[in-house]
Amino acid sequence: MSNKNTQTQNQKIVGVISDTHGCLRPAAIKALKSADLIIHAGDVGKPNILEDLQAIAPVEAVRGNMDMDCWAHRLPETKLIEVGSVLLYVIHDVYKINIKPAKAGVGAVIHGHTHKPSSIEDHNGVLFLNPGSATHPRYNSPASVALLHVNGKSLVAQFVEF
Repeated sequence: MSNKNTQTQNQKIVGVISDTHGCLRPAAIKALKSADLIIHAGDVGKPNILEDLQAIAPVEAVRGNMDMDCWAHRLPETKLIEVGSVLLYVIHDVYKINIKPAKAGVGAVIHGHTHKPSSIEDHNGVLFLNPGSATHPRYNSPASVALLHVNGKSLVAQFVEF
């Protein structure tokens, strides 16, 4: 039986991926298999990446700075997603954030762009999560994705490196 069937109603697993730049590694697909929802935080590269992810779970995506082809213009630059009782704000480049997450009731800001995985909870209780790059890591980081475990208002980030 899969994790999806054994979870409680309030518990969700959000797969978080970014900076694929047109390449989806089999290890990334395997790491996201338990996800109830997948968020792509930009620099998708090719539309088939989103189609391949959609075969695993529903996908929400934003456009990154390298997503310049016509197909990518349908992707928003930011997105607010409700998962259970938590709001997730998705943006590719966190330095371009245009809201005050804590005041907006956001539980986590999901972003990419740096190709370096990080999970930081700021002083206002908002989780800032960057899954790193699934294909082109930087700063001696491994390729990675993240799994965000959402249970009520509780958020726990887990990195899967490959």
